[in-house]
Amino acid sequence: MTPPKARKVKKELLLHGDTRSDDYYWMNERDSPEVIAHLEAENAYFEDKMAHLKQFREDLFQEMKGRVKEDDSSVPYTNRGYVYLTKYEKGDQYPRYFRRPVEESEDQLMFDVNEMAEPYDYYHIGGMAVSDDNRYVTYGEDTISRRIYTIHIKDMLTGQNLPDQIPNTTGGSVWSADGKYIFYSVKDEALRPYKIMRHELGTAPQDDVVVYEETDETFRAYVYRSKSRKYIIIGSAQTVSTEYRLLEADNPLGEARIFQPRERKLEYAIEHIDDRFYVLTNLNAENFQLMVTPEDATGKEHWKTVIPNRDHVLLEGIDVFRDFLVVSERDRGLNKLRIRPFEGEEHYIDFQDEAYMAYTSVNPDIESEVVRFGYQSMTTPPSTFDYDMRTREQTLLKQQPVLGDFDPENYESQRAFAGARDGTQVPLSIVYRKGTPKDGSAPLLLYAYGSYGHSLDPSFSITRLSLLDRGMIFVIAHIRGGEEMGRRWYEEGKLLKKKNTFTDFIDAGKWLVAQQYTSPDCLYAMGGSAGGLLMGAVANMQPDLWAGIVAQVPFVDVVTTMLDDSIPLTTGEYDEWGNPNEEEYYHYIKSYSPLDQVTAQAYPPMLVTTGYHDSQVQYWEPAKWVARLRELKTDDNDILFHTNMEAGHGGASGRFEQMRETARDYAWVLDRAGLVERKAPLRNLRSEGK
Repeated sequence: MTPPKARKVKKELLLHGDTRSDDYYWMNERDSPEVIAHLEAENAYFEDKMAHLKQFREDLFQEMKGRVKEDDSSVPYTNRGYVYLTKYEKGDQYPRYFRRPVEESEDQLMFDVNEMAEPYDYYHIGGMAVSDDNRYVTYGEDTISRRIYTIHIKDMLTGQNLPDQIPNTTGGSVWSADGKYIFYSVKDEALRPYKIMRHELGTAPQDDVVVYEETDETFRAYVYRSKSRKYIIIGSAQTVSTEYRLLEADNPLGEARIFQPRERKLEYAIEHIDDRFYVLTNLNAENFQLMVTPEDATGKEHWKTVIPNRDHVLLEGIDVFRDFLVVSERDRGLNKLRIRPFEGEEHYIDFQDEAYMAYTSVNPDIESEVVRFGYQSMTTPPSTFDYDMRTREQTLLKQQPVLGDFDPENYESQRAFAGARDGTQVPLSIVYRKGTPKDGSAPLLLYAYGSYGHSLDPSFSITRLSLLDRGMIFVIAHIRGGEEMGRRWYEEGKLLKKKNTFTDFIDAGKWLVAQQYTSPDCLYAMGGSAGGLLMGAVANMQPDLWAGIVAQVPFVDVVTTMLDDSIPLTTGEYDEWGNPNEEEYYHYIKSYSPLDQVTAQAYPPMLVTTGYHDSQVQYWEPAKWVARLRELKTDDNDILFHTNMEAGHGGASGRFEQMRETARDYAWVLDRAGLVERKAPLRNLRSEGK
């Protein structure tokens, strides 16, 4: 079977005196019969080329699924007199949500998402919020995978939904203190949340009142309730600026007041307790500082420093309690949790692993002296702890069970630094099964993201074990564009410095080869979304370094997308990528945009995936990129392209259907690496006494 040949239609795009040719622009015509036929032809070609792996894909999926305890439940938490928990029963694709009064033992079913999802190919609920009297629960429902939610309101006394149904929202909502109103955000045609609305229970949604409208198209609007429950907080944010408005929750019909007016390059976040607000801000602080201000004098001229800026420590967030602050920090790439009592000495929770991730969990009770946090590493499954901030006693509540013969002692995790071409040291998180050779012969999968200041932490993956047990090394490259090494790490990988992201990844791959973790014949690359942009860029820049590339929902048509302000996310991302309507940014973006930089050269084998309903990266970007690659490349390597016609940016919605997609991608990599026939596990080192 030959790969589908996409029709070419000459389309010239002229800007800044530069002519760009887009022969596949017609693929933007969503729902046209020709587009659907082309995507279905690509899917048929994909299945044909993957036919020899059909049984292996199923075996791999069953292997992954076999490690999951199907009848499992979350660690319960208490909030305003009720205990909440989530359960899965054997065979469940979706969770079941329960609660019970603290003085009772019998759980009350809130939502069985399995039943709710039955009529749909895709289903997701989110944004659950309980009224102050605990009677009503709001939730958002997405049945398309475009991240457009309809809000429903369930009466927990009757077990029935109210007639109120509010469409075109982000899914979340906030209750007024009296339980008569909810506040929520709606989306414009580009799916930008831009209005905060007030809905009175029992009234028609078309009668809802606009509380705030964000008219600047580079900002998005959202709403939440302070942990103190005193304030409804309306936020507006873009990449480099934030602004908040305050409305007393017991005065839902009142006027919101501005906390601190927006300023270009002033970012801040707020938390309320008693008569003051804590402000996490970059005001005169590259790595952010913590400040405090009276609740009746919130302008920046009143802010006083509590924790100052530090050169090597990024201040990421805070959790407020009656007698404590819990400060989330990132020190030279590693998470730290700092316990700061309002009276007494502060301290850090101690973590011993070389590479790990630690984070605060569900902590709704502001009166508590116990903070719940999560911990995991590349060899340690996700674990939930309660930590008494006064006595410093730490209690393990649960560690994610991994069925089968999993033993963390069989795996090794390392933290290393790869030298980039400009002398920058790029952190690497490395994991492999003990006994895997490090003589250049082992296959290695290098993964990264590197955008939006998003930090990729060294987390555990139950599905990744299927790679490690077959002798593949897995590495996360913490490249610039993320925020692992502080705010400057992010600034050095965006706008007119974006190419640092790509060269960091390439140099990390070369370092791994030089250190004999692998070789170019065994080195594979994977990334998704903006990490898919990374895959496209490194394929163009250094195609001979990779034995294969997996690009998941890749953002590869950067110039065209950033010139189209009708596409979701575009206007809000000018401060991430640059605005190509400005000539300097246009030429710089074009110089790395994967679709624009495809040339007549040999490319490695590639697997490219997308979702037809993707609202973050439209399906046509990878579709056009694959067509152009096939048109110009000079090699015989296969490029496979698969579109999930029922899903969006996050893929399938069910927990096991998501696992099938992972098995599909891993099967392709393992096949290219010659590891399909290798049985898992490699060997059990503990049983051998090593």
